[in-house]
Amino acid sequence: MLSLEEAQSRAQDLVSAARKAGADAADAIYACNASTNVSVRLGALEDVERSEGEEIGLRVFVGQRSASISASDMNPATLSTLVDRCIAMAREAPEDPYAGLAPEDRLLRKRAPSLDLADVEEPEPAALRERALIAEEAARGVPGITNSEGGGASTGRSQVALATSHGFAGAYAGTSHATWASVLAGAGADMQRDHASHSVRHLEDLDDAEAIGIRAGQRAVARLNPVKVESGVMPVIFDPRIGSSMMGHLIGGMVGPAIARRSSFLLDMLGEAIFDSSVTIIDDPLLQRGLRSRPFDGEGLPVERRALIDKGVLTGWLMDSASARQLGLEPTGHASRGGAGAPGASVTNVHMEAGSVSPGDLMADVKRGLYVTELIGMGVNGVTGDYSRGAAGFLIENGAVAHAVSEITIAGNLKDMFKALVPANDLQYRYAMNVPTLRIDGMTVAGG
Repeated sequence: MLSLEEAQSRAQDLVSAARKAGADAADAIYACNASTNVSVRLGALEDVERSEGEEIGLRVFVGQRSASISASDMNPATLSTLVDRCIAMAREAPEDPYAGLAPEDRLLRKRAPSLDLADVEEPEPAALRERALIAEEAARGVPGITNSEGGGASTGRSQVALATSHGFAGAYAGTSHATWASVLAGAGADMQRDHASHSVRHLEDLDDAEAIGIRAGQRAVARLNPVKVESGVMPVIFDPRIGSSMMGHLIGGMVGPAIARRSSFLLDMLGEAIFDSSVTIIDDPLLQRGLRSRPFDGEGLPVERRALIDKGVLTGWLMDSASARQLGLEPTGHASRGGAGAPGASVTNVHMEAGSVSPGDLMADVKRGLYVTELIGMGVNGVTGDYSRGAAGFLIENGAVAHAVSEITIAGNLKDMFKALVPANDLQYRYAMNVPTLRIDGMTVAGG
C-alpha cells in the first residue's frame, strides 16, 4: 500500500497531466484499501479472504463541459490514455452552468485536523479466526440456539487522496476492525434468526467477542413463537439499532441535489420546526475515531460539526458545490466523491441527542403498541414522505415488552412521524449513525 504522500502525489500528477493535455480545470481522487476477513461456521473455519485494490478517478472541465473516468490500472501508459479519453469525453458533453470545482476561496488551506482514524494494530488471520470462533461459540451456547449462519472477524485499512487544479491536495488513512455472529433458534417453520456485530477504527475499542456472540444468540431466541397482531393505529417504539433509519430518510430529503431537483418531501420547510423542540440532530465529521470521520470533504472543503436539526428546526441543506450553485447558496462541506462521476452530498457521523426519559418510561403508558427491532424493504417515497415498511419485533402491552411479533407492516408519513418522534435517554455511540430508543405515536400497523 502506498504511503499517504505517495497517494497524494499520484492524484496531483494526474491533475497536472490533465491540465497539460488541455483541461481548463481538473480534480482527481485516489483510493486504496486492503482487508482480511475470516469466517467460521459450526466451529470450523469456513473462509479466509484477503482483498486489496486501488482506484483513481479523474474529472476534467473544458469550459462548462465536464466528464469523469476511473481506472484501477496504475500503469503510466494507462493513466495517459485515461487523461486523453476523459478530455475527449468532456468536449462532447453538454454544457452545465453549475458544474465546476469548489470555490477556491473556500478550500481547506490549513493543516488537516488529526482524527486518530488509523490504528497500528493489524491482527493476523489466526487471531481473527480465534475471535470469530469465540463469537460463534458464545452465540451457539445460548439455550434455544439450534443452528448457525456463522461468525466472523475482519481488519482493514484504507487511504484516500484528493487533488485539484486550483490548489488543494490532501490525504488521510483509516482502519477498521469488526466482529459478528449470526445464529438461528427453533426448528422448521418456526425457526428465527438474528445477529450481532460491532465495528470500530481501533482494535482496543472493539466489544468482547463473547459478548457479541451472546447478544446474537439472545436476540434470536427472543424472537421465537411470534404472535399475530391486530391491525390498528398505535405507538411504535424503535430499537436504537434500526431507529437510525429515520435519520437516513431525513438526510435523503436534505441533500442539495434532491432539493435542486425539487424531489424532496422537505421542500419549502427550511427554517421550520419539523420535529419537537426536544430533538437535536448533529453531524460531526471531526469525531475522534469516528466511523465516517474525515478531515475534508470530497471537493477539498473544510468540514465542521453542525446541527442538522436544532431544537426541532431544520437548519439548512447539505450542499456540494454544483447543487449550491444551482440553488444560489454556498457549499456546506458535505460533498462526497467516488472514483467516477460528479460529487454528491452526504453526512458523516450523525447522532440524535438523548432525550430526558428512560426507554422504560417512554413505553410506560403504552396500552398496546410495538417495539420494532427489524425493518424490511424500502417502501419510502422520498418525494411525498409516504412510509410503509415490513417489520418485526415485540408487542408492548400495558407498558411492558411482551410477545414476539413478525410479518407486520408499519405505515405513516415522514412529516407526521418526525413531528410525533420522542427520543429516550439511552444514546450510545456504536454506529456511523446513532439514535436513542425512539417513540412515534399514531402509526398504522397491519398484522400478518
